[in-house]
Amino acid sequence: MLNTKSTAVLSLLLPRTWRVSSACRGENLCSKRVLYTFACSYGGVQKPQLASPFPFRTRAPPRSKFTGVQANASHTMEQETGTLLPGRAQASETTEFAKSFRNAGEGHFRSLPTHNEIAGELKVSSLGLGTYLGPESDSADTEYSQAILKAFNLGINLLDTAVNYRSMRSERAVGNAVATALAQGIVTRNQVVVCTKGGYFTFDGNRPANPRQWIQENFVAKGIFSWSEFAAGCHCMTPAYLKNQLEISRKNLGLETIDIYYVHNPETQLTEVLLDVFKKRICDAFGALEEACAEGKISAYGVATWNGFRVPYNKRGHLSLEDLVHAAEDAGGEGHHFRVIQLPFNLSLTEAETAATQIVNGKQMSLLDAARQLNISVVASASLMQAQLCNGLPEEVRGVFSDLGNEPTDAQCALQFVRTTPGITTALAGMRSVAHVEENAGIIPHSATPRDAVSPAYVAPRSSICDYRNCEVSLN
Repeated sequence: MLNTKSTAVLSLLLPRTWRVSSACRGENLCSKRVLYTFACSYGGVQKPQLASPFPFRTRAPPRSKFTGVQANASHTMEQETGTLLPGRAQASETTEFAKSFRNAGEGHFRSLPTHNEIAGELKVSSLGLGTYLGPESDSADTEYSQAILKAFNLGINLLDTAVNYRSMRSERAVGNAVATALAQGIVTRNQVVVCTKGGYFTFDGNRPANPRQWIQENFVAKGIFSWSEFAAGCHCMTPAYLKNQLEISRKNLGLETIDIYYVHNPETQLTEVLLDVFKKRICDAFGALEEACAEGKISAYGVATWNGFRVPYNKRGHLSLEDLVHAAEDAGGEGHHFRVIQLPFNLSLTEAETAATQIVNGKQMSLLDAARQLNISVVASASLMQAQLCNGLPEEVRGVFSDLGNEPTDAQCALQFVRTTPGITTALAGMRSVAHVEENAGIIPHSATPRDAVSPAYVAPRSSICDYRNCEVSLN
């Protein structure tokens, strides 16, 4: 258990700086309350800050159907789904999965409420397997599939992907692994929690010769989105587009029902539109996902972010969790299915715990505190900071995690920090090799009981954080 050891990590980490990328600048920030952090800066010019917040206070009756051009166009690009595996993650069978791992340490399996009558309150592992990185190759697909099978065998039942990861290949690798695991009797469909995302534009493999013309013919001309709704050259979240992408993801994964569907980095829209426009777009997006829940295509939904929840509440690009919950209530009533959020959290990026970026009921607090008050589950991405935290941790830091035994690896220490943070449901880590799965899963037998929270008494001044998920589509 970390408890008061958390403050000791600060002084041990401060002398060392990790390099994130050529575009980022590491900074040491001194405070007994703040762990080692990165500060990064964009090369681009930021647009002027808008002063007014976007309160989702004008309530409308829960919407059940969209009308007009977008509704009619939402299935014009719908893929042939073929035979999809029935079922979804369910409370009873995820509980059975958890019980079958008797060597798992206390707290390894956690509850994730979906507010879905069929799915119920899921039991999910404190470690999850991510599929973001890797070449777009058959060999990488095979590596991911084998890693996922090993993860199931070692007590990991939450998988994370996105339609744009490796140009749809990651989703297909996940689908292949799940189908193989079912065929081999390793798991049942109802024991596995599959999460994916939509919002970023992606091509299926090869780029067309004229990307702009292809988008015009296949999306704009068919009413799925307009060019004004295609933000930052890469992002869209119209109801028709999300429905289109959901169908593609269902086909890629081979699944009738996706357990958690995220709107991917919605803050990307805020680089180009005013907050009142964003308010309408996110409400419409949630309305489309409520429809997908009613149709049995997803069990629950949320937002997966990079910067949105970590920037201060008075800065451009900030996402208010309270306002997003109000938007979900507008879309789906009190029984809405907006139940999960995702953001980066690790030894280097600690804002979710240490920075008071959120306001709930007029009180300023951290994202994790806000999520607790609003009954939203939190999944941590980038737990290993793209492997930057897998090597080079000082021996003194590794010693803080003595509860992992005598010789924990740096990756194990970094993952233990994330999964023992109060309010974190699952720590995601990219795992493309069986060896990495085995190494990371080595902490599963150890206790994952949450440590004492670190008070966010000091909010470090930060510049813009580097977003390594930039997926801009060049249309030239």
